Amino acid sequence: MSNFLSRNLKLLRKHRDMSQEDVAQQLEMTRSSYSGYENGVAEPSIENLVKLNTFYKIPLDDLIKKDLSKLSKKEWEAITEGVYQDVKGAKLRVLTSTVSQDNEEVIEMIPEKARAGYTLGYADPEYIKVLPTFQLPFLKKDRKYRSFPISGDSMPPVSEGSHVIGEYMQNWETIKNGHPYIVITKDDGIVFKIIHRIPNRKDIVQLSSTNPVYEPYIVNINDIIEIWKFVNYIAHDLPEMAVGENELVQSVKGIQKQVNQLSAYIQKDS
Repeated sequence: MSNFLSRNLKLLRKHRDMSQEDVAQQLEMTRSSYSGYENGVAEPSIENLVKLNTFYKIPLDDLIKKDLSKLSKKEWEAITEGVYQDVKGAKLRVLTSTVSQDNEEVIEMIPEKARAGYTLGYADPEYIKVLPTFQLPFLKKDRKYRSFPISGDSMPPVSEGSHVIGEYMQNWETIKNGHPYIVITKDDGIVFKIIHRIPNRKDIVQLSSTNPVYEPYIVNINDIIEIWKFVNYIAHDLPEMAVGENELVQSVKGIQKQVNQLSAYIQKDS
């Protein structure tokens, strides 16, 4: 394994001002095992590598192959805040997408049946290329869009069975507080929620619904796979609208006025 792993583990532990015993207890392993990883005399199993990755919040690839001693001050600050892994979304893979016969970007539609597999197949060209696609002329041609199925009643007026169209967000720092986004998480898969920033916390965001019945909840940035900005939605039915008695009376009067005007125009024309 890379020479950087043992050095990186020591750097990260000292950065947290912890002893080997402290870290070993946190990771539920013996001190001698952890000490062996730091000294380069033992190699961690896949299971323990995942533990180290989760504990230090450093991507496995960087933990093993990158010399963390060369990180900038800003990058170490990100490690302290727990957002080094992907706070900007900048470390994401190149987005897998499809194009039309005219070499133009198309909108892939994630069917309900393919919803469950998206968190595994989002980066797989074989998964993406078999998805149904369509185009909408009013969307910007220099952006990437995808359509996701919506289940449940947490985000009215978008109803269950609708598809929301999202614009791919490469830089998560451009997310607008209090706006709707499609968020792809490791545990919950595809969710459509309002994102709220937490003051002085870059490592977490709050996701909330437009339906007050559903409680807001917190998600760690490092558990997010993708974020898509909501731009439009496709519904099978018109959204239900609660119209009060006064509004209904005014609406009927308005229709009657239009009918009378139309009748007068017809009589005058004849």
